[in-house]
Amino acid sequence: MKKLAILGLIAAGAISLMAADGAALYKKCAGCHGVKGEKKALGKSAPIGGWEKDKLVEALKGYKAGTRNVYGMGSLMKGQVASYSDSDIEAVSEYISKFK
Repeated sequence: MKKLAILGLIAAGAISLMAADGAALYKKCAGCHGVKGEKKALGKSAPIGGWEKDKLVEALKGYKAGTRNVYGMGSLMKGQVASYSDSDIEAVSEYISKFK
């Protein structure tokens, strides 16, 4: 029984270590969007800092799917989020939504 409890704790720890880190994921966004999402990316987009999480998730999933092209940024953004999993999108969206 102790072995099962220990294995359970190890598995839980491994899962939490593998969880997406919104702050780390956002680092590649900050160059265009600013440290707190305060910039118009490439002088075109609206600042994203403080957007609701659901709005961010919808936008990022649209860019990833190639169905969103706001301000002509569809192709560029598709490349930026192509490698993001759904959990990555959730994590980075949660992180950005906290900017004020």
